[in-house]
Amino acid sequence: MIKSFKQTFLSLDLQSPRWSSAETMDYELRQYETAKWVSTVIRGETQKEAMRQGFWKLFHYIQGKNEKEMKIDMTVPVTCLIKSGCTDFKISFFVPFEHQDSPPQPNDSDVFIEERKAAPIFVRSFGGFASPEKYAEEAEVLARILRNRGQPFHEDFFYTAGYDSPFKLFNRHNEVWYFKNSPTKH
Repeated sequence: MIKSFKQTFLSLDLQSPRWSSAETMDYELRQYETAKWVSTVIRGETQKEAMRQGFWKLFHYIQGKNEKEMKIDMTVPVTCLIKSGCTDFKISFFVPFEHQDSPPQPNDSDVFIEERKAAPIFVRSFGGFASPEKYAEEAEVLARILRNRGQPFHEDFFYTAGYDSPFKLFNRHNEVWYFKNSPTKH
């Protein structure tokens, strides 16, 4: 298992969801395309433990714990949905392009396929090993910048996005995402 885990993660050519950059400042505004993700929700654990448990559930899914017993390529980023005042964490892997139309159904009842609609997302990138505390700190910096610029965003949740295997020591890439809030039209 560990060997396949390392092989999966050390290949550098991992697929990620498609997006185009709308603007770049001390944050980036990206327009993400609609895409399917495989997800699991871990309840009542610390964020770090939820990430660990969720990661392994999803890793088993891509290693063949699905209706087709099909191995699926690892993708990036691994995201985690953080909702303020909530101890549920939703961990997700992007479904590779060749499986977007009909991803194999998970065998684990805690794992599900979800479609995320196209959306504009504010992104702040940072390096190093990201702890839950570091993600929260970077999310707060991004929120402050967006408020100062008068950019409307959904403040009650954010996503963490990790791009590197645990074995990568240098040039690590992490992100926090806030969804842009479009003023409602009447």
